[in-house]
Amino acid sequence: MAQAWRCSGLSWPAEGGPALVWDRGRRSALTWGKRVAFGVAPAGEGGVRRCVGARGHACPSAAAVPGRSTGARCEECARLDRAHSVAADTLADDPRPYRVYLAWFGPGMTKAGITAVERGPARLLEQGAVCFSWLGTGPLMAARRTEELLRAALGVPDRIPYVRKRALRALLPRGEEERAAELAELHARAVALGGWPESLEREPFRPVDHVRAFGLGGAPPAVGEVSELVAGGAVSGELVAAAGPDLHLATGAGVVVLDTRLLTGWPLLPAAGRELSVPVREYGAADDAVVQEGLF
Repeated sequence: MAQAWRCSGLSWPAEGGPALVWDRGRRSALTWGKRVAFGVAPAGEGGVRRCVGARGHACPSAAAVPGRSTGARCEECARLDRAHSVAADTLADDPRPYRVYLAWFGPGMTKAGITAVERGPARLLEQGAVCFSWLGTGPLMAARRTEELLRAALGVPDRIPYVRKRALRALLPRGEEERAAELAELHARAVALGGWPESLEREPFRPVDHVRAFGLGGAPPAVGEVSELVAGGAVSGELVAAAGPDLHLATGAGVVVLDTRLLTGWPLLPAAGRELSVPVREYGAADDAVVQEGLF
């Protein structure tokens, strides 16, 4: 059997387009029109999805994990990973400055969040934010309190499921000003609120649009999405767009979305074919995934 590779996910560097990250530090730069093709090792040749571990440490039991899990971690490693995250509020003594942001994913769908200043817009690209603006800058806990203030006073969530983000990508307004309008209104309401922490400095509204970076401007709408990988399965398609962890791949029957978080934990092999033999959920159909042969 050919050498198997393990994918760490999709990376959005500060400059340039997205890239798939592999173990041993290898990166595969992705450009529009590039064919993305790989196979999953058969079950009898090590084709089992294993836990990816946590915080840079391998899973001690190399536990098998479900194909539909986007985290690719067993319960113990998932608990360890979250316990040391900013979202868990366990890093209160982090001295780095943080930014509060407002991110827009489509009509009626805006969220608030925080990210370290040193990361720039990477967090917004990773989340698939179509448009965003910084709201304020300050210490971590001040940024966290502001995020909570926005949630309580304006009803702005701090999490939006990726499935909802995907559903709106085909409905985006064409103009940048139109895409930023809802965000501008919410930004004005947010900076006018009382109760802001004194250590958090408000920032003016300066929208950043990612439609061009994501390649969404001229990409055809997706007809379905890969629901999971399976041992012995294969994925192949030409890249027409990418947003957050998602690759939009053109196949013979339309564009299919592949969440690259589904790749982690699987042993992947090079594939030269043009087949798509993994479960795919067709948009507009029942919630249950259908096998590829039913769609293509």
